[in-house]
Amino acid sequence: MNRLHQILENQSPQSLAVVDTDGRALSYATVLQEAQDLVETLRHLGVRPGDRVVLVAENCALYATTVIAASLADVWLILVNARQSAAELQAIVDHAAPRMILFTSHVSDNAANHAQSWNASKVGTVGHADLVATSALESTPVPVEPSADQVAVLLYTTGTTSAPKGVMLTHDNLIFSSTNGARYFDVRTTDQVLGVLPGTHIYALSSVFLNCMAGGASIRFVSRFDPAGVLTHLRSGVTRFPGVPQMFSALMAHCDKAGEPLGADDLRFLVTGGAPLDPGLKDRVERFFGLPLCNGYGITETSPSVASTHPSDPKEDVSVGPPYTWIETRIADPDEDGIGEVQVRGRNVMKGYFREPDKTAEAMTADGFFRTGDLGRIDETGSLHISGRLKELIIRSGFNVHPPEVEAMLSRHADVYSAAVVGRQVPGNEEIIAFVKTGGNTTGEELRAWLREKLVSYKVPQVVLVVDDWPAASTGKVLKHKLLEHFADSLPAVES
Repeated sequence: MNRLHQILENQSPQSLAVVDTDGRALSYATVLQEAQDLVETLRHLGVRPGDRVVLVAENCALYATTVIAASLADVWLILVNARQSAAELQAIVDHAAPRMILFTSHVSDNAANHAQSWNASKVGTVGHADLVATSALESTPVPVEPSADQVAVLLYTTGTTSAPKGVMLTHDNLIFSSTNGARYFDVRTTDQVLGVLPGTHIYALSSVFLNCMAGGASIRFVSRFDPAGVLTHLRSGVTRFPGVPQMFSALMAHCDKAGEPLGADDLRFLVTGGAPLDPGLKDRVERFFGLPLCNGYGITETSPSVASTHPSDPKEDVSVGPPYTWIETRIADPDEDGIGEVQVRGRNVMKGYFREPDKTAEAMTADGFFRTGDLGRIDETGSLHISGRLKELIIRSGFNVHPPEVEAMLSRHADVYSAAVVGRQVPGNEEIIAFVKTGGNTTGEELRAWLREKLVSYKVPQVVLVVDDWPAASTGKVLKHKLLEHFADSLPAVES
């Protein structure tokens, strides 16, 4: 295979592939046919092979159809979550210089608002959905490569630690990752996957949607996360639920408040990724769902998956399991505790950053490993533990403090649902600031007192702030770089 759409061509044509947000069922043959129809429409509107096309979307069948149509049309697809701001979309368009922008306005008010701002209009229909698009924009196509090394998708990172960059992922990157993942996790033709993670994110694109298609299963799309709605789907035949930790936490909180049991009798597989998993939350999820919670690790630049635990070998800790055998993973320059930068080499590693050769070169080692920027260690069983971002390391009174360690301990408190820990510069030192979501039965000072009994003194936060919500990416991942500014009025001032 050298194009993404060939994943679908290898499946039984009449088998169920997609259940849309309105309940419409699409077979593999229908998805391919609607994708071909979309290609013809785009050609008529002036989209050429080698062009870049932006899709501003929330989850629906049109999202899936567009991913496949882009492959058929030999265009680069730029996926943008509709909930991103107008300024964020404009920055992506300015950098990528696309030929056209498409919008899933029928399932997303945010997409409809963006479409209005861009003077987009209905240009046709795809299946039951109106196709809303801009007119053709000034753009220069790139040469089409006949091999699988052609770029399939251009994903702009959310910029949780730095300015967003355009990650070029090839057809081979995505085919390699999704087909290996489907085999590893035993995706079956009888499986129905819940597609509630944003499809514009690499986790949902590769490890959910394409992974599902590679296994011949079906995916049930949900445009955005809502605990009550997701529970309805889980109780209606869904067998596989990929999520982020915040989703599992919200589902349990909803059931606790409503006094409802889970009632998801067909569910057989749970997996989380996209954000650190706290041990307290992991324990609660596994008791509530009655299933092991697989924990995975990956990043956009590696398409994305690097490692994961497996249901047949559940872990009591919150490691992300052994690195996958079909790629190479190493810990570079480990310290006395075995912690160093996680580096990855293999067919899953991106082609590079679009129009930024210097940043691409900086991200790669001389022997071809990608520098993830994440700190980790591999234990005696071969499992990878993620210790945090290199840039998130807190140095408190000369001691290294890894935020996930403090977050993990906070999560063990019975009243804490989730926690995010960051550093704040103060004269001559660095403070540890913890933000926590709780059940409302404890205070920040009480949590600090509790932590003093659990952690060495230099790891105890100087401030623990109980919050109702925090800045988050579309996946639910906490935007740590925004926490201090967002809660500036609630934090004690830094003494000069």
